[in-house]
Amino acid sequence: MAARFKMSRKGVGEMLRMPGMQAEMLRRAERIQGVAIALSPVDERSPDPGHYKASWETDSTARGGRRRDRAVGYVRNTAYYARWVEYGTERVPAHHVLLRAAQLGGRN
Repeated sequence: MAARFKMSRKGVGEMLRMPGMQAEMLRRAERIQGVAIALSPVDERSPDPGHYKASWETDSTARGGRRRDRAVGYVRNTAYYARWVEYGTERVPAHHVLLRAAQLGGRN
């Protein structure tokens, strides 16, 4: 006899917001943060060398995503010039630190 399964949307929504799910998203974000710190460039000639590398943060919430219906983890860099390091400018090549960190650290 074939097994039957009836999905409960409410149950799936509760599962996606569980404290354990939020903790797992934070664990993954922290792993990505560790890789991002390792990949971060340091310009020894700048007035504050290592500021970009020291500006990585992680956070998680149970109400994230586009519909605010699931646990998510966030990784961000608070340096004001982080977007220029990530995407580059006409004079500085893009480093794609967060992209590469997510690719490498997000595997597990």
